[in-house]
Amino acid sequence: MRHLGREAEPDKRMLRREFLAVRNRLTADDVREAAVALADRALGLPELAHARTVAAYVSVGSEPGTLPLLDALRARDVDVLLPALLPDNDLDWGAYDGEGSLARVQHGGKMALFEPSGERLGPDAVTAADVVLLPGLAVDRRGMRLGRGGGSYDRVLARLERTGVHPALVVLLYDSEVVGHVPAEAHDRPVRAAVTPSGVHRFPGN
Repeated sequence: MRHLGREAEPDKRMLRREFLAVRNRLTADDVREAAVALADRALGLPELAHARTVAAYVSVGSEPGTLPLLDALRARDVDVLLPALLPDNDLDWGAYDGEGSLARVQHGGKMALFEPSGERLGPDAVTAADVVLLPGLAVDRRGMRLGRGGGSYDRVLARLERTGVHPALVVLLYDSEVVGHVPAEAHDRPVRAAVTPSGVHRFPGN
C-alpha cells in the first residue's frame, strides 16, 4: 500500500496542474456567475437546510466562488466557521460575520488567503460542524476528492475521524471537475456530495 501511495503523488501533481490551467482561463465574469449558481444549488442541500454550524472557506482567485453562499448561510442564522492557516499547515477556525470580518493574509510565498479577523476558536472548533464544505480541484464517481496538495484538509478530516464525529462532507467544484477517476491514497476520505453550478452529485455510502 505504501508503494501505491508513492505512485499516486506524481499523478495527482499532474492532474492538479491540468485542472488549475483550466481554471486560470476563466474570466472574472465566469467566476462571479458560477458563484451565484453554486450558492443556489448548495442552499438546496438538505444537509445545509438543517445545519446549525457549517465549516466553510473563502474562495480565492479562480476557485468556485463561496462568498454568496457564506452570506446566504449567515442570513439563515447558521454559524459559519472559516479557516486560518497555521505555520504547520493545520487550520485554526474563526467565525464569519460578513465580508468586513475578513482579513487578507499573505503566507510566505503562497497565495494570499482571506481569513477571519476575529477570535481564534482553535483547530478542534471544526468538530462542532454539521457540514464541512471542502475546497478541491476534482472529485470522482467514488466521491474521492483531489485537493491542492497542501495537506491542511487531510489534517481536518483526520481530526474529525479521531474525534468520532461525522459531519456531511461536501466539495464545491465547477461542472467539468466531476470526473471518472482521481488517484487516491490510504488516508484520503470520500465526500458525501459535490456541488457544481449546474447540479448536485451524490456519492452513496459516504
